[in-house]
Amino acid sequence: MLSAELKNIEKLWPSVAELLSVPHNKKDYNNLCKRLDELVDEVGNNDKHPLALLMETIGLLIEKYEEEKYTINQPGVVTILKELMSEHGLKQSDLREIGSQGVVSEILHGKRELNIRQIKLLAKKFSVSPSVFI
Repeated sequence: MLSAELKNIEKLWPSVAELLSVPHNKKDYNNLCKRLDELVDEVGNNDKHPLALLMETIGLLIEKYEEEKYTINQPGVVTILKELMSEHGLKQSDLREIGSQGVVSEILHGKRELNIRQIKLLAKKFSVSPSVFI
């Protein structure tokens, strides 16, 4: 059985459902973006504004939709390593510090993963953060 509070919300829900529901299509998404723009104009950076939490909620609903529909595929470690090698004019044989040419070949063909020691060495060699290879 619904509490009194939920019964009140049930009565109000039809009037706010469009604003507080997860968008499932581009039309719903665009509507929420339009409402968020209105709220940003009204609320700005005022955390004490009565509509500040509504603005935050709509922002999260939009973010959820964007994460599901517009994810950007990050390049894999192998792709990144090959690109760095190309940029620096390096061949497999130039990566002796991470292993034999056979080991390097296996890494570049996705048959072997980099270990921590190799990641540190590559990060140093290419002057990048180790996180690039994780």
